[in-house]
Amino acid sequence: MRQWYEDLFTNHAKKYDEEEFTKGTLGEVDFIEKEIGFNKSYKILDVGCGTGRHSIELTKRGYSVVGIDLSETQLERAKEKAKLAKVDVNFIQKDARNFDFKEEFDCAIMLCEGAFSLMETDEMNYVILENVFKSIKTSGKFIFSALNALFPLYHPVKDFLNAEPTSVVTENDNFDLMTLRLKSTVTATDDLGKIKTLNCNERYFMPSEIYWYLKTIGFSKADIYGSKLGAFSREDKLTPDDFELLVVSVK
Repeated sequence: MRQWYEDLFTNHAKKYDEEEFTKGTLGEVDFIEKEIGFNKSYKILDVGCGTGRHSIELTKRGYSVVGIDLSETQLERAKEKAKLAKVDVNFIQKDARNFDFKEEFDCAIMLCEGAFSLMETDEMNYVILENVFKSIKTSGKFIFSALNALFPLYHPVKDFLNAEPTSVVTENDNFDLMTLRLKSTVTATDDLGKIKTLNCNERYFMPSEIYWYLKTIGFSKADIYGSKLGAFSREDKLTPDDFELLVVSVK
């Protein structure tokens, strides 16, 4: 059975690239580069790469990148953009819950809810983190973002999501305090002009949960910060005003 996120990201690549939350790529890649010491020999895995915005920019700057995503149409767009940018990125269609790279990468990234937070169960989200752990070398870094469960406790999520012009409009939402899941109905217009009504179910995370997940899997270190669009920084203390949290972990 197809899940809501599979339907959402089918024929949605061009619309996705027009969204406001995709406009921070340069600053986000600046942060990634700083975290890996500008080491151009690094091989980087981009999990849930979408239309390839981080993968392409990293490749432009001299890094070797493999981008994986579940959506065929998102990857088609990524390949088109890479060709236009005249860079060679290895984009592969893979499910983040089912890939088996073995310590092939010096760093992994998973940004803007790239696979994580979208899954139907906590076990699936946990498996994604396990797969990333297996894919990176000892002392390798894993930089990712996730939905911040502190945010819906203080703010109406629907108002936040609909604040900017978007092709995806949230019509109603219900945040479950027991499961930390936001169930919402959204109306999305795809690249072909088709209007879809989707019942979404996204997992928000408390910082302590993320820390426990990573330490249980085997990461030696996990630091959690607030996540600002295009301006990732270790100086940003996580607050309830951050829609996403930013995690920098070390194997």
